Amino acid sequence: MATKYIVACDGSSASGRAIKVAVEQAKLNGASLLLVHVLEWSPYSFLTPEELEERHKRRNEELKRAQLALVDPLVESLSSEGVESSAIIRYGHVSETIADIAEKEGAAQIFVGRTGQSTLTKLIFGSVAASLAQIAPVPCTIVP
Repeated sequence: MATKYIVACDGSSASGRAIKVAVEQAKLNGASLLLVHVLEWSPYSFLTPEELEERHKRRNEELKRAQLALVDPLVESLSSEGVESSAIIRYGHVSETIADIAEKEGAAQIFVGRTGQSTLTKLIFGSVAASLAQIAPVPCTIVP
């Protein structure tokens, strides 16, 4: 089985740095990259059926937009660099979803960028990188 690395990507400069480090490691180790983009999603159970239908429509539009604007260009760029790559876009809690995908895909490692959130935000909500470092089923590289 070929080695696969997961790279959390959200279009930020921090995820760009994580992708760069993951590409370097993939080239050194003959690994493929699986780019994972997670859109936060919370189930509003108190919405009316009409509101839920509209929300579902917006969700599909967000998925298409993320695919076209972020993920497809990244996969194409990595292919031109000679790195085998693919992508997954999901809704859910970011850290948990990435950890679940890493486990299901048999990934050897996760790469994630450290974000520049404010101290208050980190204290209240935590960061994706910090959460992944605690729950990841495989080694997690946090790229500054």
